Amino acid sequence: MNIHLEPFGRSDFRRLIRWVSNAEFMLLWSGPYFTFPLNETQLEAYLQSAEGVPPPRKIFKAVNRETGEVVGHIELNMIDWKNLSGMVSKVLVGYENRRGNGIGTQMMQRLIEVAFEDLGLHRLSLYVFDFNEPAINCYKKVGFKIEGHLRDFRKAGNNRYYSSYLMALLQPDWLQENAK
Repeated sequence: MNIHLEPFGRSDFRRLIRWVSNAEFMLLWSGPYFTFPLNETQLEAYLQSAEGVPPPRKIFKAVNRETGEVVGHIELNMIDWKNLSGMVSKVLVGYENRRGNGIGTQMMQRLIEVAFEDLGLHRLSLYVFDFNEPAINCYKKVGFKIEGHLRDFRKAGNNRYYSSYLMALLQPDWLQENAK
C-alpha cells in the first residue's frame, strides 16, 4: 500500500465520526481537544482553526494511492513559523482491522516529508501515551526519539491519569538517516 496525504475537508466529517466510537478512544486519539460524541459542529470549528496565512495547523486524511480509499487521519499543529517547529497529533488509522500493517508508519513518513521538505520546519514533536507501544514503535521507526516522560499528563476521568512521552525528530537527523 502506498499512502499519500490530502487535505481533510467537510466531506470527511462523517467518516471520522464513525471511526471515533467511544469517549476513551477519543481521548487516546485526540487528547482533550474534542468532547465525545464527536460531531460535525466540533469538526467544523476544527477545520476553521486551520485557516490563516501562514496556517497554524495542517489537517490531512491519509489515502491509499492504489484504491483511493481514505484509511486514516493525521495533523501537523502548533506550527511555529518563527522557530520552525510543529507538533504531530491526531494520528489515526481509521479501520481497527488495518492497524499494525504499516499504514501509520507511511502516514508518519508522508507527514515528515511535508514538514521538513515542503514547509522547511526544523523540529517535529509529539506526545504519546506511555502504554501505547504500537504507536511508540511506529514513531521510533520513522526516527523520533523519546525526550521526556510526563507523569499523570492527562486526566482520564474517575481520578485516573495517563502518562505520556514527549518524542521529537530534528530535520538534520532525518536528512542524515535518509541519506543512507
